[in-house]
Amino acid sequence: MSRLTTLLSTALLALPLAAGPLACLWDYDTLEQERARFPSALELLTGRFPRHSDAYYRWRIADRQARRAAGEVSPELYDDLAVALSKLGEHDEALALLDEKDARWPGLYETLANRGTFLIHAGRLAEGADVVARAIEVNPDAHFGREVYQELLVRYVLERQGEADAPPSPLEPRHRHPWFQDEVPNFWTFVRDRRGVAEGQEAAEVERAVKGVLGMMRFGHHDSPILCEALADLLLAEWDVDAKRLAARALLLASQRVEDPAARAAYRERAEDALSEQTPNPRAHRSMTLEELEPKLRAELAEAEAWWAELAANEARWIEAGEDVDARFHETYYAPAGTQAAPASPPAAGHAWRTGGVVALAAGALALGLFLAKSRG
Repeated sequence: MSRLTTLLSTALLALPLAAGPLACLWDYDTLEQERARFPSALELLTGRFPRHSDAYYRWRIADRQARRAAGEVSPELYDDLAVALSKLGEHDEALALLDEKDARWPGLYETLANRGTFLIHAGRLAEGADVVARAIEVNPDAHFGREVYQELLVRYVLERQGEADAPPSPLEPRHRHPWFQDEVPNFWTFVRDRRGVAEGQEAAEVERAVKGVLGMMRFGHHDSPILCEALADLLLAEWDVDAKRLAARALLLASQRVEDPAARAAYRERAEDALSEQTPNPRAHRSMTLEELEPKLRAELAEAEAWWAELAANEARWIEAGEDVDARFHETYYAPAGTQAAPASPPAAGHAWRTGGVVALAAGALALGLFLAKSRG
């Protein structure tokens, strides 16, 4: 072999490693950059956002029942009470209350949207998805059209479940590495195909779908492993401009929220695959590892848990003091009018429900909430 051939061969073998940080596959995407594209995603994944405790929902039930007994009647009052019951797992009672509401004010969009969500929470996925589809027909622009993606997620879960009694965990254990062309079907490909996304429109579609899933986390159960997996599928949809660190966090959290060892291992493998396309710093020529990411995630979770514990303690104190918990929650956890809320504290559902946006659980959530939380095994 000539000296020139040897030099060329050596150079070609070294090229992928040396050029790594300059290429899309081995980019240095900081968490801050990813969060700029998907604000509030980390907070929703870790649970560091305003949401109510069970004690609050018990207080709300007593408060709304007292107002009904005093003669107050409105659709919003029914929705407030029904949502609180559903949040505490009383889905049949919540559905019965919606029947009563619908008899008084038939055909309201909010009733359909909440009914669909309650059915899904009760494990009646197909029935719930059909009702939500009817709600979308009544008001397709509600919550900026995000319900479209939330209905699609229910349809995707049903497709993956097939004839089984429960959906598999993970829904899709495989990961499509961008170096290979074989496509692995996941929630993103399901959305793309069902929506008929045109070439060149993928990025905008991903943005809209991410907002839909984040809405489900915010208004439903943020710790659902299925929601974490669906979010990761979307965050990794465009491998050249994706959010690998956030996606890996979502998959690691999913692994922590299931009990089956095989499911845990599958989620961790997918998280590792996501990081295989991520360098730990601008000068590195290797993949980031789970061992490097996990301590950061543990710290983020610890901070979120402390923040949430303080919120729950505040609600308990307000209840014990006989205060208006809705008013105290609003003044404590929402920015004053005309100001920008802190990134760690995006808007939550409570005040929206109280002020007439009671459909926030359903229209913003379709959260698969209590039912999908059962997939932890």
